[in-house]
Amino acid sequence: MPQPAEETWKDDVRETRFDEGCETVLGLGEVGEDQAGLVGGKGARLGALSRVDGVRVPDGFCVTTEAFRRVVARAPEVDALLDRLAGADPDDRQAVRALSAEVRRAVEEAGIPDGLAAEITGAVARLGEGAAYAVRSSATAEDLPTASFAGQQDTYLNVVGPAAVLRHVRRCWASLFTERAVIYRRRNGIDDRTVRMAVVVQRMVLPDASGVLFTADPVTGHRRTATVDAGFGLGEALVSGLVNPDVFTVRDDAVVAKAIAVKRRALHALPGGGTREVTVEPRQQERPALTDAQVVDLVRLGRRIEAHFGCPQDIEWCLTDDGFRIVQSRPITTLFPVPVPDPVPEVVERPTPSVYVSVGHQQMMTDAMKPLGWSMWQRTAMVPMHEAGGRLFVDVTPRLASPASRAALLDVMGKGDPLVRDALETVLERDAFELPVPDADHTGDSHHTGGPGDAGPAGPPVGDASEASVTEADPAIVAELVERSETSLAALERGIRTKSGPELFDFLAEAFEEHKRVLSDPLSIRAIMAGMEATWWLNEKLGEWLGEKNAADALTLSAPGNITSEMGLDLLDVADAIRPHPEVVAFLTDVQDDAHGDGFLDGLVELPGGSAAREAIETYLRRYGMRCVAEIDITRPRWSERPATLVPLILDNVRNFGPGAAERRFEQGRLRALRTEQDVLTRLRALPDGERKADATKRMIDQVRAFAGYREYPKYGIVCRYFLYKQALLEEAGRLVRDGVLDEREDVFHLTFQEFEDAVRSRRADPRLIARREEAFRSYEALTPPRVLTSDGEAVNGAYRRDDVPEGALAGLAVSTGSVEGRARVILDLADAELEEGDILVTRFTDPSWSPLFLGVAGLVTEVGGLMTHGAVIAREYGLPAVVGVDQATRLIRDGQRIRVHGTDGYVEILG
Repeated sequence: MPQPAEETWKDDVRETRFDEGCETVLGLGEVGEDQAGLVGGKGARLGALSRVDGVRVPDGFCVTTEAFRRVVARAPEVDALLDRLAGADPDDRQAVRALSAEVRRAVEEAGIPDGLAAEITGAVARLGEGAAYAVRSSATAEDLPTASFAGQQDTYLNVVGPAAVLRHVRRCWASLFTERAVIYRRRNGIDDRTVRMAVVVQRMVLPDASGVLFTADPVTGHRRTATVDAGFGLGEALVSGLVNPDVFTVRDDAVVAKAIAVKRRALHALPGGGTREVTVEPRQQERPALTDAQVVDLVRLGRRIEAHFGCPQDIEWCLTDDGFRIVQSRPITTLFPVPVPDPVPEVVERPTPSVYVSVGHQQMMTDAMKPLGWSMWQRTAMVPMHEAGGRLFVDVTPRLASPASRAALLDVMGKGDPLVRDALETVLERDAFELPVPDADHTGDSHHTGGPGDAGPAGPPVGDASEASVTEADPAIVAELVERSETSLAALERGIRTKSGPELFDFLAEAFEEHKRVLSDPLSIRAIMAGMEATWWLNEKLGEWLGEKNAADALTLSAPGNITSEMGLDLLDVADAIRPHPEVVAFLTDVQDDAHGDGFLDGLVELPGGSAAREAIETYLRRYGMRCVAEIDITRPRWSERPATLVPLILDNVRNFGPGAAERRFEQGRLRALRTEQDVLTRLRALPDGERKADATKRMIDQVRAFAGYREYPKYGIVCRYFLYKQALLEEAGRLVRDGVLDEREDVFHLTFQEFEDAVRSRRADPRLIARREEAFRSYEALTPPRVLTSDGEAVNGAYRRDDVPEGALAGLAVSTGSVEGRARVILDLADAELEEGDILVTRFTDPSWSPLFLGVAGLVTEVGGLMTHGAVIAREYGLPAVVGVDQATRLIRDGQRIRVHGTDGYVEILG
């Protein structure tokens, strides 16, 4: 973890002597787990390991970070070089490489003062001057729960003699500034100046075998599965890739799989120091490095270490005649965390894992959320949700337990995202997975499998569709629902503005109940399901009767009342107000390039046409300013808070469209839908029993036109309410800042809603908790959440099992018909969007905030999505060929490549 600025190693130490009470050399037995700042991550963990019952660690000592700090502080050229390194362009690898080499040379040439050298050689003498040693780097930013820094600094094996130990201590200090270590720190947001280096010196172990133990499967994440890599001789042969290891898989104290490698080479220590490669005797090359019994014993030892540190471990081990030695243990930082399950009554046995479905994959927001964000979503969701890795999951185990509810769940999962269904089926098909007998309390629970605003784990019911249907396509139903929502929202706005302190939280408790009441309005759910069911019916029946694929897509073009598609069209109207004024366009172009341009609205009024432009933008913000990317997270800045976010989108519209484009596009879509309807009905009437088929189809078309647009409105209502909650909560956070409880308003984002309320009531908050949460959030951002997660930690993402995708093409889910070829624009941040006519948008996911961008592209490809998620709905409304759920699309497709999107058949071709 980065050290506070006042503790950086460059502090002036002037003439302080090394023998004046400074802790510069400590035996491993003197080191505690909480002393990483003094002995680095590796040293602290080895010290802790040395006191774990049954764990044997080679004897040794630590040259502390205090020694490093004082030595380097006497070399002023290091400080000057670090200034230059900090100012270097992080993308200029050549400059970083050259400067890093200069820093290393300066550190190594700094020399070791006599007092420190005497302490080190004295420690060597106590362990045995003639012995061989491993001299190992141990940085303060190392072996962290959030970043392992494995392999970033140097280790030297079989170092013989005090002089050689001193020389290699200096080399370890210098390795803090290898190019790879500097780049790794930058990627993890760690300042070079805040990291100190300790050095661990240990008696060398000359093993028969060595390797690595992972106490959880590093690929699947399964916590009860351990893997052991083993080879002959020193472990560096495995780490460096010199030999292929034997690989053992262990579960429940048994080896369940193994692959024995041919081990032709091994690394051994030389008598006078150093190491060399040796050839393994032919008769030994296919012999396992460990017996099965030894593997099981090693895993048991690993479980003891895992229990001590409280998380899965990556453990380096050696085997000698008298047993295993542990030479390192660090957290496995790539595993996705496991949700904390609901308490299970003692009388109910759950011998099998719980199964969780990702809410983020339904909500089109798989980014990590801060604690206030996910805890607010929990408070307002329709069912219990579990947090893991800054994401939310729903436990669907009870629904999977009953064959009746299981079928309904799999059906809606498949319609929303086939990969979720496949992942669930993968879990269900395992021989070892036996579902618990359903509790009577669960068999009749809500049809919901998630929270508000989307199908599946995030929204509408998944029970018997016929029970939820609205049979009449009456537009008055939608008008009534919108009025109900607006009335409730107005009451919230009136009530919340006068509340503060504990009274605010009492009010919010009632507001959240009203929030859920609005979302669970039976008429609203029936209206949503009516549009969805009519779409499914049309696709199925018109495919059967006319051979049409995804026939409903053209019939939903310009469906009335879709608040999200209207949001995109209304931004075209904003462009119309700006386009005639070149000075406004030039001003906004400058704003687009200014990272701090959110005060630009005031500057507009000084320009010709600026007042009209400002009014158009502010009118847009009054209706849509509560929206933003990842809007389900209340901590994300809204457009009203950062209006400059909209500037690139407005300028794209100014450049790519002409006046009146919004009205023209909507009318074109409406007319195309009408022509498609007439064509379909004419063709149906020509079939046997055609009048009946045409009449049934007409009823479903009317239902789609009446209710498909409303599908987006409940989410809009949620986000409107969230903006009011956020404004009130930030005002309360401001009071805490004024009272000295918090340093900054945004600190509350790292508290859960309950912790925030507790802070308001007690007028106290723990800054250490906030700091830990900030650090955890940074680590969660780097993780990719799975679609399905088990309580054993296994991540299951599912696969497309299709034989209709051309070789080399990327499979996905067809959500909007048509085929288009164009330039791929891989965009991960809406603010980076610069599009030209004919471009195809490729991104991880889209939520409603992305819909204005859809107007300027020719096609859409996303990694996450389903048939009825927001991006798919808007793509169909705009007539945009789209394929979603394309695994790793943003990695496999390069920005600027030509691709072809097959929106009817559900795959993407990379053309070059």
